[in-house]
Amino acid sequence: MKKTILAVDDSTVMHKIFKQALSQEYRVLVTDNAIDALSMIYHEQVTVILLDILMPGIDGLELCRTIRSIPQFQNLPIIMLTARGSSFDKVQGHLAGATEYLTKPFDAEKLHQVIQQLIINN
Repeated sequence: MKKTILAVDDSTVMHKIFKQALSQEYRVLVTDNAIDALSMIYHEQVTVILLDILMPGIDGLELCRTIRSIPQFQNLPIIMLTARGSSFDKVQGHLAGATEYLTKPFDAEKLHQVIQQLIINN
């Protein structure tokens, strides 16, 4: 059975890119907001979350902190995948609880490697 990746990004173009890049190996779920993302991690067996920072309403940093505050999801791998690539942004992402921090545009092979490593280590 395929592991499940949840991609949280407000861009439908990114949803298509994630599905294209990952659906051979993984079951890919997508949503464009934090509320649906929280619902999905409760109702689906999510293995890794891909999380954008810039989203309307609750942003990716706040969602990451929220997920980390829920005991059963404290060790769920979260990859921040965002256009914000400054050192400050990366520190903010890690302080919020991100396991990894990658920037857009991303290399699909690198993303696969990071996901595989997180699955092995988790």
